[in-house]
Amino acid sequence: MTFHGKPDGETTPADPFAEGVLVGLLIGEGHFGGDGRQAQVTLRMHTRREQLFTWLTITFPGGKLYGPYRHGGRSYYQWMARGEFLRERLIPLLARHLTAELDPEAHARFRAMRERYGV
Repeated sequence: MTFHGKPDGETTPADPFAEGVLVGLLIGEGHFGGDGRQAQVTLRMHTRREQLFTWLTITFPGGKLYGPYRHGGRSYYQWMARGEFLRERLIPLLARHLTAELDPEAHARFRAMRERYGV
């Protein structure tokens, strides 16, 4: 389950709209993989999506935002989910919503990541 941060450090479940936006972004633009040692989910998009990345980091604390990067004529941000946030929050959310019926290709990549890294 994904969570919004609260000032006192407690968490509350993200709303269904926010979960839907995240799942849609990951289906369309996400990468399900790892670094050889641990699983990770990566979302990379052009810097003109900065506002969306800001919303993502506020709405789903636990993921990390990197960038902006500029190389090879490209300019982008990269959001990554790893470790506890990935295992305890993002994977359960994706397991509920990212089904083979919704998107067979993204579901297969998600399943392969889970199998490879045992998450």
